[in-house]
Amino acid sequence: MKAMVLAAGRGERLRPLTDHTPKPLLEVRGQPLIAWHLHALARAGVREAVINLSWLGAQLRTALGGGERFGLRISYSEEPERALEVGGGIFHALPLLGAEPFLVVNGDTYTELDFARLAIGPRALAHLVLVPNPEHHPQGDFALREGAITTTGEPRLTYSGIGVFRTELFAGCSPGRFPLLPLLRAAMAAERLSGERFDGAWTDVGTVERLASLNAMPHDVPRATHV
Repeated sequence: MKAMVLAAGRGERLRPLTDHTPKPLLEVRGQPLIAWHLHALARAGVREAVINLSWLGAQLRTALGGGERFGLRISYSEEPERALEVGGGIFHALPLLGAEPFLVVNGDTYTELDFARLAIGPRALAHLVLVPNPEHHPQGDFALREGAITTTGEPRLTYSGIGVFRTELFAGCSPGRFPLLPLLRAAMAAERLSGERFDGAWTDVGTVERLASLNAMPHDVPRATHV
């Protein structure tokens, strides 16, 4: 399975850190945030990764190179200065990802999820990893009912930014900027959106405060999911 790491965002809420450093290169516990993902993907058996680039993308390309030191072959999907959002960014990268299901990971998250455990069923257009709601997003996004993702029911959970996708999810899309959520809602309405819950370490590194909190946690204790 190939993987895509989303890394094109500007990181407005992490300014001034991201004025000169792309968000995925901010350090967490001694290495760039994106490096945690790349090492984990290689451990899971992924051999090819696609990274989308926009804001300060040249720095990412220089820092990561062809991916050899991670045990990966990295390709880059170049986007305009105004990044294409998640849906548009994935659609733009489809020629690099190929026809088989592929893994997508948000580059601005930290997680200890074992990517090797993820799979997608034969009917599903996408399979999402949901996590307990962090303090900054208490209302959540979706619910799970017998492995299917719905908008109703309890408990509400938050989309982690990690999932397995089929290219068919993007059928009928056109090049340009567009969000992912409408595509997920359409798949849900067709009963073709599955998911699973992950209760391990996961953090949306979306602000300076969350980044500092993550770096302040001891290395030898379990990391909390609510940061």
